[in-house]
Amino acid sequence: MAQTEVKDLLNAGVHFGHLTRKWNPNMAPYIYMERNGIHIINLYKTAAKIEEAQAALKKIAISGRKILFVATKKQAKDIVAEKVKNINMPYITERWPGGMLTNFITIRKAVKKMAAVDRMKKDGTFETLSKKEKLQVSRMRDKLEKNLGSITDMTRLPGALFVVDITREHIAIKEAQKLNIPIFAMVDTNSDPRKVDYVIPSNDDASKSIEKILSLVTLSVSEGLSERKNEKESIEKDESQSIIKKEDSKIKTDSKLKHEPSTDSNSSVDVKPEKEISPEINVDKKIEDKKTKTLASKTKTKAIKTKIVAKKIKTVAKKPSSKEKE
Repeated sequence: MAQTEVKDLLNAGVHFGHLTRKWNPNMAPYIYMERNGIHIINLYKTAAKIEEAQAALKKIAISGRKILFVATKKQAKDIVAEKVKNINMPYITERWPGGMLTNFITIRKAVKKMAAVDRMKKDGTFETLSKKEKLQVSRMRDKLEKNLGSITDMTRLPGALFVVDITREHIAIKEAQKLNIPIFAMVDTNSDPRKVDYVIPSNDDASKSIEKILSLVTLSVSEGLSERKNEKESIEKDESQSIIKKEDSKIKTDSKLKHEPSTDSNSSVDVKPEKEISPEINVDKKIEDKKTKTLASKTKTKAIKTKIVAKKIKTVAKKPSSKEKE
C-alpha cells in the first residue's frame, strides 16, 4: 500500500477548505488555521485518515464485495469514471436514482430491460419493429445506459460507498445509513463528518485534489483485488496437487496388486494354510452338531413328560368319588 506524503497533498491543493462563514463546527478538529477568510485543512490528519480508509477498502476488495463510487459534480465526473473503470467497480456520475440502494430490486429490473434490448438486437427481433417503436426502444436504452450503464455488473448491494461531496450526495448517504453500508467520503469544511464512517478531510471542489485522493483509494482497491486473485490461484493449485497425489497413490496400489504372486495349487504357501484351517472347521462343525442333537433330545423328553401328566389327570377325572358309589 502506497504511503501518502503531505507534500503531494499540498501540491494537489487538498488543504484548501471553504469560506469561514460557510464552515461546519463539527469539522473543527480537522482545521489547521484560517487565512484570507478561508479555512485550511490539517494535511497530517488527512494523510492518517487516507491510510485508514485505504486499509478498510482493501479488506472489502479482498472479501469480493463491490464498492460503489458516487460523484455527480462536474469536476469529479470524468475523473471518477476514468479511475474506477480501471478497477472494474460500479460508479454513478449522473443523477443519483432515488431508491438506488433502498429499492434496489426495481433498479435491477431497469438494468435487465437494457439487457433485453441488447438481446433483441442480437436475435434480430429488433428489426421486425416499426420505425417509431425502434426509436422509442433505442431512446429508452440510451437513457438507461446514461444513468445505470456503470451498474450492470452490480448484482447485489455494494459492500461500501465512496462519495465525493456529501452535501451534494445527501440522498445517497441517507440510503446507505438506512442499510448500514459503510460510507467513505471526501469531506470539506462546510460538511458534517458525523454522517460518514471513514472521513477524508479534503478539498472536494478542485479537480486536482479529487484526482489525487481517488488515485490513492483506487490503488488500494486494486491491490486488494490482486491479492484475492493470487489467493484463488494458490487454492486451485493446492487442490490440483492433492488430486494428482490421490491418483498416484491409486495407480501404485493397482500396480502392487497386479505384481503379487498368483494362487496356484502347487505353491507351498497356499497349500499350508488350507491344511491347518480345515481340521479347525471340522471340529467346530462337530460341536455344533452335538449341540443341536442335545437340544432335540431335551425337547423330546419334555414332550413325553407333558403327555404322561395329561394321562394322569384324565385317570383322576374318570375315577368316581365315594359319595357317588353310595
